Amino acid sequence: MTPPDMNLGTKSPQGYDPATFRPLTFHDAVPRFLDGSDTPRAYLERCLEVIAAREPVVKGWVTINESGARAAADAATSRYKSGKPLSTIDGMPIGIKDLLQTKDMPTEQGTPLLKGAQTHADSASVMALRQAGAVILGKTVTTELGMSHPGPTTNPFNPEHSPGGSSSGSAAVVGAAMVPATLGTQVVGSVIRPAGFCANTAIKPSFGAIHRGERLGFSQSHIGVHAGCLQDMWSVAFEMAQRAGGDPGHPGLYGEIAPRAAAKPTTLIVMESEGWAQTDGVTMGAFERILGQLSDAGVTLLRRKDSPLIEKFEEAIGDSLALCRDLCGYELRWTLENLIERFGSGLSDSMMSRLELARAMSIDDYRLAMFRRDEAQRAFAALTPLADGLISLSSVGPAPVMDNKLKDSGVSHTTGLPSFNACTSVLGSPAITLPLLAVSGLPVGVQVIGQRHADAALTGTARWVLDHIRPVVA
Repeated sequence: MTPPDMNLGTKSPQGYDPATFRPLTFHDAVPRFLDGSDTPRAYLERCLEVIAAREPVVKGWVTINESGARAAADAATSRYKSGKPLSTIDGMPIGIKDLLQTKDMPTEQGTPLLKGAQTHADSASVMALRQAGAVILGKTVTTELGMSHPGPTTNPFNPEHSPGGSSSGSAAVVGAAMVPATLGTQVVGSVIRPAGFCANTAIKPSFGAIHRGERLGFSQSHIGVHAGCLQDMWSVAFEMAQRAGGDPGHPGLYGEIAPRAAAKPTTLIVMESEGWAQTDGVTMGAFERILGQLSDAGVTLLRRKDSPLIEKFEEAIGDSLALCRDLCGYELRWTLENLIERFGSGLSDSMMSRLELARAMSIDDYRLAMFRRDEAQRAFAALTPLADGLISLSSVGPAPVMDNKLKDSGVSHTTGLPSFNACTSVLGSPAITLPLLAVSGLPVGVQVIGQRHADAALTGTARWVLDHIRPVVA
């Protein structure tokens, strides 16, 4: 009999319904590991069953290390039998975005130029997971070098639609109930948006809260966690941070081993950003119904017209997509120049357009971009006395069709516009997306946002929202 934490899924899903969808979870299997009625090895084998059934359509994995995963699961099984698990995630199967190094699998970064590339090293986050007893199952698909050009992954609820990006595979394999958690990365919208498209619960933590390892080359890259539930999401983030710490010069993730108890927010600011004008009417109407439930529950909602500080903040983040384009393009330029020098060609047209924009930038252009980012962060900090946090959509609508031609700020966004995400990447603030909307049979996330280093408190807000706000179907 299939345990209640497992959803085998189907080869042909019939769209997303929040009333019937059951994500895969891990924390509730742990008591069975301890009493011997289940084991991490058996849990892993059930995950592999789902992968075998759904991967031919979802295409979320680049590499799967079955033998290594089975050995790690067997070791975890022995620890549970002796009553000595290493951590709250001991035995948890986890997928790793293929931008992050793994010593036992290639790190191809979504480009054929690096096919089969072996670093023989673990990223700091991956090493921390292994130390906590997690089962590193495989590498998940990323867009090309973590930017816009898509890989083969499809949306787990409708294969004609994108899973989002750049953490495409990480979001999709959680949405397909293949594993309970994965790692993603975000410099613009690469954790929160695909997580929303695939009905994940996910966190983009405070900037610097989880050690980025080789991703330190970007000045606003974040390691994030995709999961089937809030508790598993936080457990993975916390256990990593306890072992690897934060980025050099950063204090790391604050908080306790478990997410906070549900804490009703007194006041939330409704963040518009540049995504507001780009959101389709059905999605906006569904989101307003979420806001109506919050208001009915006694939460005060503030909008940009309610305070000059909020208006100033909205103005400061109003061009965040272009700001991210310039910051990331300038910082990625040298990686791209080296790849071109080494291989001559092989980068997508999308990536080459980013390179041409970066080549046109001067050092003063980059300094101005950093100044604008600092201004946005100051405007955000000024909101602290006004509210417990912010609330917004995680995307401008449901996942677009595969190979769409969306463009903004002069670059393509084939996996969906990150208009509600670029701002939080600029701000370095924690954001948690929750699967609260279904629009045209596809998931759409709603995100809650906190001030820097308020990640733990934000889990309390997120838990209250999940407990008290009914998902909306539109």
